[in-house]
Amino acid sequence: MPAVKEHIAQFLKTLPAGPGVYQFFDKQDTILYVGKAKKLKRRVSSYFHKDHSDYAKTRVLVKKIERIEYILVESEVDALLLENNLIKKLQPRYNVLLKDDKTYPWICIKKERFPRVFSTRKVIKDGSEYFGPYASSKAIKVLLELINQLYQLRSCTFNLSKQNIENQKFKVCLDYHIKKCLGPCEAHQNEEDYQQTISEIRSILKGNTRSILQPLKQKMEDYAAALEFEKAQEIKQKLDALEHYQSKSTVVSPTIEHVDVITIFSDTDSAYINYFKVVKGAIIQSHNLEIKKKLDETDGDLLTLSLMNIRAKFQSTAKEILLNKSILSPWKDEVKLHLPQRGDKKALIDLSLRNAKYMRQEKLKTLNIIDPERHSKRILEQVKKDLRLSELPIQIECFDNSNIQGTNPASACVVFKNAKPSKKDYRHFNIKTVDGPDDFASMEEVVYRRYKRLKEQNEPFPQLIIIDGGKGQLSSSLKALDKLELRGQIAIVGIAKRLEEIYFPGDSVPLYIDKRSESLKLIQHLRNEAHRFSLAHHRNKRSKSSLHSTLDDIPGIGPKSKAELLKKFKSIKRIKEAKLNELTEVLGKSKAQKLNSYFKDGENEN
Repeated sequence: MPAVKEHIAQFLKTLPAGPGVYQFFDKQDTILYVGKAKKLKRRVSSYFHKDHSDYAKTRVLVKKIERIEYILVESEVDALLLENNLIKKLQPRYNVLLKDDKTYPWICIKKERFPRVFSTRKVIKDGSEYFGPYASSKAIKVLLELINQLYQLRSCTFNLSKQNIENQKFKVCLDYHIKKCLGPCEAHQNEEDYQQTISEIRSILKGNTRSILQPLKQKMEDYAAALEFEKAQEIKQKLDALEHYQSKSTVVSPTIEHVDVITIFSDTDSAYINYFKVVKGAIIQSHNLEIKKKLDETDGDLLTLSLMNIRAKFQSTAKEILLNKSILSPWKDEVKLHLPQRGDKKALIDLSLRNAKYMRQEKLKTLNIIDPERHSKRILEQVKKDLRLSELPIQIECFDNSNIQGTNPASACVVFKNAKPSKKDYRHFNIKTVDGPDDFASMEEVVYRRYKRLKEQNEPFPQLIIIDGGKGQLSSSLKALDKLELRGQIAIVGIAKRLEEIYFPGDSVPLYIDKRSESLKLIQHLRNEAHRFSLAHHRNKRSKSSLHSTLDDIPGIGPKSKAELLKKFKSIKRIKEAKLNELTEVLGKSKAQKLNSYFKDGENEN
């Protein structure tokens, strides 16, 4: 098996695990193959990590691959549908080409009075509603059977106009007599009731089944209470079918004729853009683009520039563009710009934005794998910018206090270097000068002790101190720095836990960092690590304190003897109840007699 090309190997490490469609390209950027996957990472990696000795064409394909692209989707069925669209459009050399006459089936709600609901492979633009497409006719059959079990619909093709019904042109058929239809042809069912049924069916086809689940559950319970278990089981099967059914594909929507979909997601350094070309309701092309920011360009500016270039590149003539950010249209009234808030178009925006966000994650993962120092520096640059620091915070130290009801107070200092924990530099502190639960005084003590030692030993100070707490703890820490004449030499902030507020010295108004910011994530990591380390020390102190027992007060019983006794008897109570010969086996005759006498004397005193 030949070695995997280095850039391909790096790319494989960043692939997502979810469902999607992948595309292979050669050196000339010609599409070679389009495939679907339930788990992208596993499927794409298998081409490069498996032996294809029995498949000559696969070996040749893998040798030619120079670039890989992918599109994330919601489900395996969506991947199947999107693969079908792309193969038809792109006709890759190594794919079995799919003919256009082999289209997927749809469910149609016919535009007519008392609409019929049926399956079809032809989408006719007569105002009827189409749902799908579905990956197999079996899925449609199951769904239509469910609908027919739940609702009584007409299956005839009569023209049930108001005039025809009034003229009694039609007679009810067998379906009416076996209760599969309520007979609208003879006006036994009015149009309003029928449309209510169609509305509920429409909800099922769109995946909105909650409105009918509760009535069905109640009906099932009523049958069970009446001991009609067969009917209850039938309802249960309907409920299972409804709860596990996902009727709507986010990949294709027949209501969307021809649009461009473009979304942007950005950070301080780059903007990540995803583009979908949708024709006749199907995604037929996808393109990802990363733009390095030079100045403080807005998302709108970058999106406008990218949109014009992408439309030119893909020769798009779509008259409607779906976006996730507002921009000024360079085409005036010729092209409609739309920011959808709900429905099928919003689903396309969400899918496109998901792909843009994952492109960013992939880039960051690759950067971290190839150049972890650069990755760390980028995060620290962001911290410097967000906290308005004068220098890059190469070393950050964070303090936290732990106590429960004022007992065994302990504090900790954790140290991060280059945005990563430096555990050998972590320090625990036992509170020495403070009585009772006083977080402010405890924080002042440990900050003073920490930087007094660094100052005396002439060791470098951190560029940033983070105090786990709000304004009170921050003020106490500043007192410690004042005593050491270090105020102003080290940047210091406090972080309040509830709303993740960042407090600065002398400023009562906190800073709120974007929840998605890597700065906040690093600060949270520091705070959580300090809390974990401090709490571990506190628990250890409590544990040692709780182990102080009657044994510690017995002359001649040292730590080793105490440990052996507890190992053997498990508790003080059992040691007291032990016989002299049992104690002698553990301690020897002399110590056993001392221990036995001590406990007997104690009982006599009581």
